[in-house]
Amino acid sequence: MKILIIGGTGELGQWFARFFLNQGYEVTVSGKSGRVEIAKKLGVEFADDVKQSAKNSDIVMISVPINVTEKVIKDVAPNMQSGSLLMDVTSVKVGPMNAMKQFAPEGVEILGTHPMFGPSIPNLKGQTIILCPDKDYKDGYWFPIIKNIFKSNGAHVEILDAEKHDKMMAVIQGLTHFAYITIGSTFTELNFDVAESRKFMSPIYEIMVDIVGRILAQNPYLYAMIQMNPYITPVHESFINQCKKISDIVREQDIESFVKEMKKAAIHFRDTESALRRSDKLINLKISEYEYLLHSLEKNKEVALKHIYSGVVHTGVLKNVSPISVRLKRNKKSIELKLENIQLLKDSELQRWKIENLQHTNRDISVIIPKNANPEVIKDIISKTSGVISVEIIDIYDKLPNTDRNSVTYRITIIGDRNPYEILSKVEDLLIGIGCIRR
Repeated sequence: MKILIIGGTGELGQWFARFFLNQGYEVTVSGKSGRVEIAKKLGVEFADDVKQSAKNSDIVMISVPINVTEKVIKDVAPNMQSGSLLMDVTSVKVGPMNAMKQFAPEGVEILGTHPMFGPSIPNLKGQTIILCPDKDYKDGYWFPIIKNIFKSNGAHVEILDAEKHDKMMAVIQGLTHFAYITIGSTFTELNFDVAESRKFMSPIYEIMVDIVGRILAQNPYLYAMIQMNPYITPVHESFINQCKKISDIVREQDIESFVKEMKKAAIHFRDTESALRRSDKLINLKISEYEYLLHSLEKNKEVALKHIYSGVVHTGVLKNVSPISVRLKRNKKSIELKLENIQLLKDSELQRWKIENLQHTNRDISVIIPKNANPEVIKDIISKTSGVISVEIIDIYDKLPNTDRNSVTYRITIIGDRNPYEILSKVEDLLIGIGCIRR
């Protein structure tokens, strides 16, 4: 199968290029001039002639900014062959779906698609994808194929018509982003020191500020386009009216009216208990990580901290932990890392990182094992010694003079940050303890 991703050199386009490449598709991407190097890095073809590539493709995916999506559809769709599929991945659906129906030739199936995630996710497991099939092609060839490829990779797939999708997104994305961006602009208006406020933050405030910062850190044009949803205006008006209403209540010091409005909202929300439990899990997760760091500091325990953006893993002993940063010491060097930039690795993840990244040492030890002892069982016993990565039997000698015992030589691989003489001494003590004799 051949798929052309128009906008495939953008971040989301690149994600889908990798995804379909892993599914065995022949992937071609197009993008702004000079982005050929991105295609090479992805290991896919770059379309010099988009219209010709569209003609030769089984699937054409439109992954461009919302404000140019319909224009791109108009330019490309007429070149497609009957039996192929045209799909988009924008966050609004009515406009793109209408354009696809208008400009796609007869026999070209169309499918509106909205991935509810960004390009930073590693895979589809647990992610939601909304599909908006045109009623003429809901029972067509391509719809079940695309639905299955997403579901088989762990995605949760929802089916909506285009109008209901846009009305839903006007709240799910439009209202949410509008509220958080407005909080950010309010910080600016108040000249409020967000960094200083982190010294006094509660878990809820910290989560809220981090979400505001997350949105503000991203492409403002993308968020501007999301606000261009045709159903967004009444949502904005309702939100602003409610802000004004509750602000007036507070200004009047009317506690009972405030309580009444909050109770009314809770009744409409309905399942506040489940929301409370889910948010508790999120808060407790943040608290537990911080508490683990404090515990490691007290115990002088080695930890591994992975920098989220660079991918570099820092190991060492913690020397200081604050709500904002940690200081890690390794040998005689220390490094300070911001908490928001790091991921705490589990003990098993630290061990795996060491195995994959450190330079290890091999040591051989030869012993005469007890009569009728199984060399493989002894090998397994040695492998459980702390600091030992692996053990292999490299020699068995069964012709020792004046004895019916065997001599076995074990090759022990010792993890790179442990003293090999110390580990070898422990192994020797263990072997002598179970009746072996050192040769």
